[in-house]
Amino acid sequence: MNKNIYLDIGNSYAKWKLQEKYFEIPTNQFELEKLPKSSKIWLSNVSDDFGFSKNPNILIVKSQATYKSLKNSYKNPSLLGSDRWLAMIATYEMCQKSFITIDIGSAVTIDVVDCFGNHQGGIIFPGLHKIRQVFNFSLNEIENIQILGDSTEKGWAIGTLSQIVYLINLKVNELKIEFPDACIFISGGGFEDVKKHLNFSYEYHKNLVLDGLEFYADNMG
Repeated sequence: MNKNIYLDIGNSYAKWKLQEKYFEIPTNQFELEKLPKSSKIWLSNVSDDFGFSKNPNILIVKSQATYKSLKNSYKNPSLLGSDRWLAMIATYEMCQKSFITIDIGSAVTIDVVDCFGNHQGGIIFPGLHKIRQVFNFSLNEIENIQILGDSTEKGWAIGTLSQIVYLINLKVNELKIEFPDACIFISGGGFEDVKKHLNFSYEYHKNLVLDGLEFYADNMG
């Protein structure tokens, strides 16, 4: 039985996968020492709050120039966030044609890969909760994007949600013109905020980064 742990430390949440089960905790509450014992820990870390001492059981994954026929577009491949690279690896393994990978978290990232496995590049903009932190409002969830709010808080909630939804829909529909056959995979905890308002077809996989870590580890042997 596979006793590896696949660990993704993001800016908001630390998530891990063990024996096909997924777990998560806010990053500021995560403690490496409390993870179950394992053969190896395959790690993607994009948080500035965590450094890891040298441990032969921890394998830190950085973005590479290639994974099978998937090719990184960055001149310096390691500068592409490992979370984006691993989400693309998971999509690549599950899609087998041109694809668009969207991760909705502290930041929203959109990456495009053509039918030959060539990464075309990506788009990054702040996620909903990051934008809302600009002002210290106590916001209730807005179920539907209304035209106007009858309070400052509602106006801010409607405006920020509308902004995120508009940008995602706009960029995806632009990309579908150039890549009409691309499958679209969405991941990330921010999906719940926007799912009712997306105007394109997609598959949702909550933990693409963790699945990508497992694919990567299996490919490394």
